[in-house]
Amino acid sequence: MRESLILHDATLRAVHRAARRLVPFLMLMYVVSFLDRANVAFAKQALAATEGISEQVYALGAGLFFLSYSTCGFPSNLILHRIGARRWLGMLLIAWGLVSTGTMFVTGPASFYALRLLLGVTEAGFFPGVILYLTYWFPNRARGRMMGLFYLGVPLALILGGPLSGFLLDLHGRGGLAGWQWMFIVEGLLAVVVGFAAFALLDDKPSAAPWLPHDEKQALADDLAREADARRAAGPTELLPMIRDPRVLRLVLIYALIQVSTYGVVFYLPAEVGALLHRPAGFTVGMVSAIPWICALVAVYFLPRVADAWGNHRLVAALTLLIAGLASLAFPTAGPVAGLVALSIAASGFIAVQPVFWTFPTGYLADRAAAGGIALIGVGNVGGFFAPNLKVWADQAFHSTTAGLYLLAGLTLVNAALIATVREPAVETRSS
Repeated sequence: MRESLILHDATLRAVHRAARRLVPFLMLMYVVSFLDRANVAFAKQALAATEGISEQVYALGAGLFFLSYSTCGFPSNLILHRIGARRWLGMLLIAWGLVSTGTMFVTGPASFYALRLLLGVTEAGFFPGVILYLTYWFPNRARGRMMGLFYLGVPLALILGGPLSGFLLDLHGRGGLAGWQWMFIVEGLLAVVVGFAAFALLDDKPSAAPWLPHDEKQALADDLAREADARRAAGPTELLPMIRDPRVLRLVLIYALIQVSTYGVVFYLPAEVGALLHRPAGFTVGMVSAIPWICALVAVYFLPRVADAWGNHRLVAALTLLIAGLASLAFPTAGPVAGLVALSIAASGFIAVQPVFWTFPTGYLADRAAAGGIALIGVGNVGGFFAPNLKVWADQAFHSTTAGLYLLAGLTLVNAALIATVREPAVETRSS
């Protein structure tokens, strides 16, 4: 009993040490990642005015990112599993930073489409790679909290990205460049800098970490090995059985619908806020656009902790989507203040539910099936392609500016019912 207690304490110390060392940098990487995929929302009006990017072209281009993003994550995760996270994640950041910077050269629909597709290819492996990476470092009972901290990168990107993008847009004319060009240059090169830093700051696994004491390293390895054995007994460990597993396929659908809801907000929030304020995109709209993401920052910090403490991730996830869906339904007919409140509730729910969701596949899959399965579920990011295009289709089909918003809200409510049917992970996830 005494030896077990010592090992347990050593595991906790290792988890806390790894969290302090790795999670803040992973969060920074996610800030940069989300900033580079979502900043196109702030360039929307300028691209329409100067480069002929119409509403339909914007919706298709914004969504094309997710076609290549959702299909390239699978092979990328298998590469990461083989060569290690430090090298692969660093190379991915450098590559997509250069592509994002290249968006400054957009001159029409064709170049816009090509660069959005290429950005999806280069960024595809980052998110599923980090989710897999967290399974190498954190036991399942702590992983929900770690994913919650990692997911803070999304609202942080949108909180900081709004004012930053607005400020850079206001540099219009400096150095002979348009404001939107400055935005893509600065925010793209930021990813390149962070990518080079990854080579020095990340370690592939606990066994490769010189900063982790031997007793903590061993205790953590033993704990992770026990969980891996439990996952092998409960779910698939190889790629082909995993691909045919109906539980995995259901998770793909749920995650896709979460992304439809999320990017229905991300790609149109600046425009909706601008309409509320009767102002074009700029610093003021950027500042107000940050409010829903500040709320999401609070939600994504606390919700995974609540789910870990209750040990009922399914109920927490279903209720979160239900509330977010109802807020989305209320938004189109709400006034400016009530509309901002509804938007804040919806955005908070869509972001905060995601780290809770990821406790399901990471508590079920092991070995190569974990590497491939996490990436396969990541194919659900194709929801980011459907979100803007569904909105445009519904608005045009029903000759209404709110039909698309109602459609996206309805899909959120359907997803709340779907996630209520998911079984809890086989591995215990209660907080210690």
